[in-house]
Amino acid sequence: MTDEAGPWLVVGLGNPGREYANNRHNVGFMVADLLAARVGAKFGRHKRAMAEAAEGRLGFGGPKLVLLKPLTYMNLSGGPVAGLAQFHKIPPAHVIAVHDELDIPYGQVRVKCGGGEGGHNGLRSMSKSLGTKDYVRVRFGIGRPPGRQDPADYVLSDFSSAERKELEFLVDRAADVVESVVLKGVEPTQNLYHGG
Repeated sequence: MTDEAGPWLVVGLGNPGREYANNRHNVGFMVADLLAARVGAKFGRHKRAMAEAAEGRLGFGGPKLVLLKPLTYMNLSGGPVAGLAQFHKIPPAHVIAVHDELDIPYGQVRVKCGGGEGGHNGLRSMSKSLGTKDYVRVRFGIGRPPGRQDPADYVLSDFSSAERKELEFLVDRAADVVESVVLKGVEPTQNLYHGG
């Protein structure tokens, strides 16, 4: 694999702080942490953005990944994303947002390029700051809240004990999906992971 295509910016969306660490809304951070471990990188505070960043390569001589966890809270995620994309000269087509998705059942991971934000404040902020919606989204299904629970409260609550039994496997799968997008592209990844 050569680096002709240039680096990729993988954004794990979440909220900073220990109290949010295990929230459904923070699954993007969980996937980013796993990807950093896979490429042997450690997150550190970035000098140019309100974010933690890590860099590494996918495999020997593979594409460069710039991993990002914004420290601005979800609704202001776009600023650090646009700042790092500019700093590393990464076009929106090479930006991947990993985020929780209410409209997908728990246990499913989906990928798409562009489209609406579905009320997700992190995506809305990214689209505004990047000036386009044409970036890749890896959507981690968390399902709809039970009963009449407010979706805002639901995303800011921790995964249930039943969900936690599968969580590690699903975070692993989401990291696989990100790697597949980088190495193979969006459509082949959809064909590979959207079955059933």
